[in-house]
Amino acid sequence: MATSRLHELSDQGQSVWIDFLSRPLLRDGDLERLIEKDAVVGVTSNPTIFQKAISSGDAYDDQLREVLDETDDPKEAFLHLAVRDVQDACDVLHDVYERTGGVDGRVSLEVDPDIAFDSDATVAEAKRLSEWVDRPNLYIKIPATQDGLSAIEETIAAGIPVNVTLIFGLGRYRAVAEAYIKGLERLVDSGGDPSKVPSVASFFVSRVDTEADKRLDDKGNKELRGKLAIANAKLAYEAYKEIFAGDRWEKLAAKGAHPQRCLWASTSVKDDAYKDTMYVEELIGPDTVDTMPPETIEAFQDHGEVDGGALESDVDGAKKVLEDLREAGIDYDDVIDTLEKEGVEKFSKSFSELLDDVKSKRDQLAGATR
Repeated sequence: MATSRLHELSDQGQSVWIDFLSRPLLRDGDLERLIEKDAVVGVTSNPTIFQKAISSGDAYDDQLREVLDETDDPKEAFLHLAVRDVQDACDVLHDVYERTGGVDGRVSLEVDPDIAFDSDATVAEAKRLSEWVDRPNLYIKIPATQDGLSAIEETIAAGIPVNVTLIFGLGRYRAVAEAYIKGLERLVDSGGDPSKVPSVASFFVSRVDTEADKRLDDKGNKELRGKLAIANAKLAYEAYKEIFAGDRWEKLAAKGAHPQRCLWASTSVKDDAYKDTMYVEELIGPDTVDTMPPETIEAFQDHGEVDGGALESDVDGAKKVLEDLREAGIDYDDVIDTLEKEGVEKFSKSFSELLDDVKSKRDQLAGATR
């Protein structure tokens, strides 16, 4: 029975995850409260989130002192900190994982974004992080670059659940789904259990409007602002329903395989002209995930509106948005290519800043112990 707006949303078949992870969130019992009060059933993280968490305050200082005895490499030091947070979050969510048959209750940890264009290195790091965290409800996040596609297939075939991140375009999404299915087929052929190796495909939503709106503003077109991101997500969901049906998929489903759910990421608005819950409200639909930053969870609980048919409504209108943008001189493929390149660059920059923060902390703590 629904007890809040987010519980009502969950009743529509959409899973609420939080796009945030920090030591205080775990230490102070906030994650447990989010599970109970805000219907949260999963956690996502990325380099930007960890950069903010580790750089602020002293929550990580005690562990970092211990880590300094093992390594002075900033990336390894960071991973020690991140892995502990992910392990603890996995433990908090383990009951959710059991209750949902492994569909939810999952925590995501991303591979180094600097190797997003190196398939072999990505696979090696995915395996290493999976073994290190050693929790059944872990998702390894792999960016959906062209080179990442083979890494996704290989990682799934190795029996490791994957959260495919930084998806912007419909063509790349279809390629991601194909990589997942191929990986499952290889896993089954090798005797593996596909029911233990789910995946989600993370579409970044608000950034699509940010880039398209910028181009529309340059052309003086106000009519199409704020429309591409939602249309893009609706068409992705239509593709999802098509891909995860038919004989090929049913063979895997008969062995317990889960469809690769669409996950809506970057669902906080970046333009004050838009309602702050717009992307959540417009993309409510069954068998999907919405990962929200804390401020979006708070906003939706306060004034969000639940329409269970939003995601599947007016698909023809979504197609027309893409046609109208083309007629307005907006190159969809170029928008998507730009976003993918910038997405990897932003995560790489955050990762670099994170390592600089770890180095600075390391030096401060080392100096304090001399």
